[in-house]
Amino acid sequence: MSGLELLEKYPLTAKIVKDWFMKSMLESFKDENVPEEFKQFMLEQGIEDDKVGKLIDVNVRILFDVFDENGIIIYFMIFSSPEGTKFSGAIHTGNDEVPTPIGKQYNTRKEAEHAAIEKAFDILETKLTPVVEEIEVVDEEIVKE
Repeated sequence: MSGLELLEKYPLTAKIVKDWFMKSMLESFKDENVPEEFKQFMLEQGIEDDKVGKLIDVNVRILFDVFDENGIIIYFMIFSSPEGTKFSGAIHTGNDEVPTPIGKQYNTRKEAEHAAIEKAFDILETKLTPVVEEIEVVDEEIVKE
């Protein structure tokens, strides 16, 4: 799935990612002689999804810090065999006893990283989605299920 597709499919996570990019960009301005008007302009304009999507596609590793800050720790394993080197990984959220595998073994680290980020988007979106409590009305009384 492309970076833009991830942002569209997971809107709550997309907001976290875009806010992180904006914060990082503004933080980088602190060391530079950047006019306050430009900083304000950037805040008002925001970062467009297609630009963030391209950044994700080009360098998915930049998102590891975003997920670390949100308690979603991605780690990788390297397997070596006579058939060659394979990459895989898992995600630990702190709430799970057994980390969530990212999927199969991949031929390249980059493929494994993309699979991990896709899984991390899904996990963070679930974490951010409010739980709707179902209630049942019985004879004008509310009973929680």
